[in-house]
Formats: sequence, structure tokens, C-alpha cells
Amino acid sequence: MFKQRLFTPGPTPIPERVMLRMAEPIIHHRSPEFNEIFARVNDNLKYLFQTSQPVVTLTCSGTGGMEATFVSLFSPGDTVIAVNGGKFGERWVKMPRTFGLNAIEVKVEWGKAPTARQIQDALTRHPDAKAVYLTHSETSTGTATDVKSLARIIRDHSSALVCVDGITAIGAHEMRFDEWGIDVCVTGSQKGLMIPPGLAFVALSKRAVAAIEAARMPRFYFDLRKALKAHEKSDTPWTPAVSLIIGVDIALQMIRAEGIENVWRRHERMANAVRAGVRALGMKLFSDEPSFAVTPVWVPEGIEWKSFNNILKSKYAMTVAGGQDEFAGKIFRISHLGYYDEMDIVSIIAALERTLLECEGKCEVGAGVRAVQEYFFKGTARTHASTKSKI
Repeated sequence: MFKQRLFTPGPTPIPERVMLRMAEPIIHHRSPEFNEIFARVNDNLKYLFQTSQPVVTLTCSGTGGMEATFVSLFSPGDTVIAVNGGKFGERWVKMPRTFGLNAIEVKVEWGKAPTARQIQDALTRHPDAKAVYLTHSETSTGTATDVKSLARIIRDHSSALVCVDGITAIGAHEMRFDEWGIDVCVTGSQKGLMIPPGLAFVALSKRAVAAIEAARMPRFYFDLRKALKAHEKSDTPWTPAVSLIIGVDIALQMIRAEGIENVWRRHERMANAVRAGVRALGMKLFSDEPSFAVTPVWVPEGIEWKSFNNILKSKYAMTVAGGQDEFAGKIFRISHLGYYDEMDIVSIIAALERTLLECEGKCEVGAGVRAVQEYFFKGTARTHASTKSKI
């Protein structure tokens, strides 16, 4: 018997404390008890995003959160610039066009991040752009974008809003919403927040709130004006996913107890350890600018992905994500987003190693696990040495 382990970039594993809390009897969402929980959630969401601005909670997926920004911040015919470097960036080009916006696509090769020059050129060609949409961590390619630097460029060269898809980045990558001049950032519950799918969270700057008030796009359920008005009273405009909000209350408390900077550092360590193990097995990484949330890996030459994945999942109970679109069957993606520790990373690399050997791939027995252990041990040794030097 093997324990089932998820290494997908959403849903991600859920802490036992969170599951137990969500299993308790349901409460009514228009009650003082819920208002107290939701007020605490709202405060801790600000900490998560590092902002003093409101972060509204919507009952939907991350995609719903993104749709809420398109229908709430703009008027029909407005121009927005959207970076397309993967499956989700592609969505942020298609979606605004559905609502009658003039979406300017900045196309980036999968596995690469947008450059400052590309963003600056797009703004020069389209000085009327009301917003630039960036994907902080492109889930389909495991590629990170330097939103801090690009936000500065956008602010320096335009009045466009800086809008960020942070769906698999929040919790995994440093995000300082206020300090970096971000106007909109969206994340989803089933990613770094360690709860089941069903909630989206949208951080909004003062500039974004002003744009929402001036916008003329038809909207109803995803009207962020209603969400902001309810947020002032620690409430929601529509019936929320009560159990999920109760769960995220515990998850956010866990994040705050660990400390957001420590959470960011933990994700960086988990990502680096996965990559050390993968390289030691002779496998090649896909992304040029790797994310701390998910690592995409090329399927080894001569190995058929379906057979490899079947062994990994059915024999070793490890679930990873496959490639998408033209990379289906060519890459697979290992998540280290959310509720993972060092032993989880050892286990996925051990399973990859055994699966590779069963598929007659070439690797030295124990090489992957040894590389992971050495990476973690060196980090532990440095921490111990640093601690002793302060005594």
C-alpha cells in the first residue's frame, strides 16, 4: 500500500488542521460568528499580499477572479496589453476580447519570460493602454516573470494599471503589492493557500478602485464594486463558500505563524531541491526562468509518457501534471507549491528514480535522492553554523 501524494500545481495538498476545521458543522454566512472569521481572513490576506489595500474574496476559481478584473475595471473598447507565454497567458488574451476589449498580445515563447523591452515597446505602440496583464508564475510552463521590475517600467512609461495573475505565485514567490506598485493581483484557493478549489482572492490598489468606479462594462456576479462594498462590513455580496473560508482562515494563520518571508524561502528551497534531484537523474528542465511553484521536466528521450506516468501513479501513488497543448506528452510538471516539506521532495524524486529505472531509463540508483539530501543537508549545515556564530 502506498499513500496517495499530489504533486500537481492545483489542487495542492491540504493540511490536516485545515481539513478537520472544514469538517465541522456548517455555520450561517450572515452571522456574527462568520463575520468574525471573515474579518480575520481579510486581515491575513493583506499580510499575504503585503498590502494595506482591500483583498476581496470571490466564490469561484482563479479564472473567475481574473474575469472579475476584466469586467470591473474597464469600459467596452478599452485597450489592454496581455502577455501570452503559456496556456494561462493565452487565456488572458482571449478573455478580454470576449468582453469587447481591445486586447494587445505580447507573445512570448513557452518557457521564457517577457523582457523589459517587450513591455516598453508594447506601451510605446499603444499609449492608450489602460492596463498591462502579467503572469507572475505561468503554471503551464513553470516560468516566473520578474513582476517587480516590469511594474516599475509600466509605471515609468504609462498610466496603465499593473495587473498580475498571481494564481500559482502567491505564497511561492515574493510579492510586495504596495511597495512594487501593483494595482491588481489575483490568486486561487487551491494553490499556495492550501485549501480545496473554489475561492479567488483579488487585491486592489487605490488606482484600481478608482478604475472600478469609472468602468462601464456590464457586470453582475463578478462586480467588484459589490465585493468592495461588502468587504467594508466583513461580508460578501453573494452566498460564499463558507467551509472554504473557514479553511482558509486556518491556512492563513499557518502562513502568518511561519512568516511570509520564511514561506517564500521554503518554496525556493523545495524548488531547488527538486531541480537538483531531476538533474542528477539525467533529466532536463524545461523553463529558462523557473518558478518556485512548479518545475516542468522534459520526458526522457526514448520513454513514452503514458507508460511512465502510469507506473508513477498506479505503482508509487504519485500524481504529477502533464504538459499542455503542443507539449502534451513531452513534458511533465512537478509541483512544490503549498503544503510540502523536505521529505515530500525526497519521496517524489525517489519515485521518479524508480519509475525511470522500470522504464529502462539510464540513471544511477540513488543519484536523485542523494542530490536532494545533499542539497538539504548543506542548507541545514549553513543554518546551524549561522546559529552557532550568534551564540
